[in-house]
Amino acid sequence: MTVPSVLLVDDEHRFRQVLFKRLSHRGLNMFEAENGSQAIECMEESPSDIVVLDVKMPGMNGIETLQILRKRFPSSEVILLTGHASTEDGIAGIKAGAFDYLTKPVEIEHLEGKIQQAYDKILRIREQVREREFRCLLEQRMIAAQRLASLGTLATGIAHEVNNPLAVINDASGWLLDLLKTAPADMPLRKELELGLGKIGSNVARARRITHQLLSHARQSEPEITEIDLGHLAKETSELVNKEALAHNVNITIHTCGTPLTVRSDSGQLRQVLINLLTNAIHAAESGGQVKIELSALEHHVRLQVMDDGAGIPEELLKRIFDPFFSTKPEGRGTGLGLFVTNNIIRRLGGTIEATNCPQRGAVFTVTIARDFTPPAANEEVRQ
Repeated sequence: MTVPSVLLVDDEHRFRQVLFKRLSHRGLNMFEAENGSQAIECMEESPSDIVVLDVKMPGMNGIETLQILRKRFPSSEVILLTGHASTEDGIAGIKAGAFDYLTKPVEIEHLEGKIQQAYDKILRIREQVREREFRCLLEQRMIAAQRLASLGTLATGIAHEVNNPLAVINDASGWLLDLLKTAPADMPLRKELELGLGKIGSNVARARRITHQLLSHARQSEPEITEIDLGHLAKETSELVNKEALAHNVNITIHTCGTPLTVRSDSGQLRQVLINLLTNAIHAAESGGQVKIELSALEHHVRLQVMDDGAGIPEELLKRIFDPFFSTKPEGRGTGLGLFVTNNIIRRLGGTIEATNCPQRGAVFTVTIARDFTPPAANEEVRQ
């Protein structure tokens, strides 16, 4: 546990020294100042977590000092010390942003308790800030990952669709060149035909180089294998899509087997899989519906299921939902890439994914991955 730093500000030297020693003996990291101006100088040099501040001081009084401290050092907390007859100063201090106030003479246990409460508040705020920053960073990385995945899928699709007609054009131009070789030397427009076919061949080669560059850009990076707590990952990911769930009035629940499920795999790619599956499930569920994540252990594998209580998937479409650019959503609401990317990620991680309809209502996507995934060697390919 970290120890809070405390700045004690009071113009009564004996009172300040006694309080300083007693709080120091209780393990607090103590500093002292005899007036408001000196307190501000101390904070500018090395900000303390907590400022214990006397209200009645010559020159700059406690309330004035408090106002400056709250403006310049908003992450620190201030506890005011007032006399019995001036509790209204304490109330004024609370309104000005003080954490709390105590009346003199101060009971050391009471003061220590207030300091700890103020420090607990600081720690909670720091944790919330870290969590917000982490979520923001995570969301940015997921957006970037989804864009890269979509770009890779698009590049692969374009390369495939372009290479097929290029092959036909190349074969046809080659056949025409062979015919020209057997034609009479004085054939009309022979040189023009040869020139045109040469241009066709050179541009086919150029187009092939472009598609190969697209494919090279779309290649996935090697998985980064770490130990992952799937329950923690599921909770973290459900929080990331919670705004989407609230917008659709859908509730997300997580069911585990009761014990931590750990795997060695790529957390970033598994997180992307979960986001894709949860987003689809949220869109499939009706307002007021439910989306459920279930985690279960097998002998050498773990199973992750995402279920919704929507209308389900038409049986005739179940075999096509992992195809690129295929979507069951209304036109303009889906790209048809999410499940295709998800399927590719799971395959690269040595797992499987299956879509089925629930017996009662809705659909379920079942992902099975190894507990300890070992990436294939560089010269090996993941089997389709």
